[in-house]
Amino acid sequence: MPPSPRHLLTLLDLTAGEASALLHRAVELKRMLADGETYLPLARRTLAMVFEKSSTRTRVSFEVGMAQFGGHALFLSPRDTQLGRGEPIEDSARVLSRMVDAVMIRTFDHDKVERFAAHSRVPVINGLTDRFHPCQLLADMQTYLEHRGGIQGRTVAFIGDGNNMCHSYINAARLFDFQLRIASPEGFDPEAELLAAAGPRCTLLRDPGAAADGADLVVTDVWASMGQESEQDDRAAVFAPYQVDARVMAAAKPDALFMHCLPAHRGEEVSAEVIDGPQSVVWDEAENRLHAQKALLELLIAGGPPQTD
Repeated sequence: MPPSPRHLLTLLDLTAGEASALLHRAVELKRMLADGETYLPLARRTLAMVFEKSSTRTRVSFEVGMAQFGGHALFLSPRDTQLGRGEPIEDSARVLSRMVDAVMIRTFDHDKVERFAAHSRVPVINGLTDRFHPCQLLADMQTYLEHRGGIQGRTVAFIGDGNNMCHSYINAARLFDFQLRIASPEGFDPEAELLAAAGPRCTLLRDPGAAADGADLVVTDVWASMGQESEQDDRAAVFAPYQVDARVMAAAKPDALFMHCLPAHRGEEVSAEVIDGPQSVVWDEAENRLHAQKALLELLIAGGPPQTD
């Protein structure tokens, strides 16, 4: 049997040192691309991309990243493969991982990603599940690094649903050592075990203004994620006081940044004046999905950047 591969199922699959190095490598890869440097570390390598949830940023960033590295990405939909016809996850993992060099999965149940990884011979990347979205956090942390420097010791406010993005920010607070204040309506809290594991780094509040008070970064997400569309109207009523608007941003530091993983609904979780305003870095954040994931692909498939003497 080949040695067990490295996976990225949550941010905590990285050490703090690896995560910091990965962000700086993402910045360097971004510069290399802008300078027109040819760098093909994944020539003749293939990434299988399994999508059970629709996607814009995840699909384009992984597919373009593999192409820029000289490799190839395969888009696999349940409609077009045996994955949608009841083939066991374990069997799909055993077969696919004998043919490709890595697998990215975007799905609903986090257990599917874990089961796939347990039976895969190659690295498995969580492109999003209902519990975690680690690749988005790598892009967010790269964006903060580029605009304000390291996030260690800073204060982040996450305002909205205690969803997969919130869970990943909890893990990020542990990994990158920042303070996280979460403002969620009652009944929509993040998982208690994740909060407990983060200890004093995370605080759960009910008041968005209190969460944003003196924050260096304010983050939100949609009120109803994929698969929750039927709850949209009920959630809109509950979450209305949690919109990130000018009042909330005024409570944060004057140089605070605003982030959103997109797609966004102006007038719901964020006002137009905030997302389109000067403190918003959402377009840099979206672009950095490409660069952060290239650094991740390089690490997991090629073992990291080339060594220099």
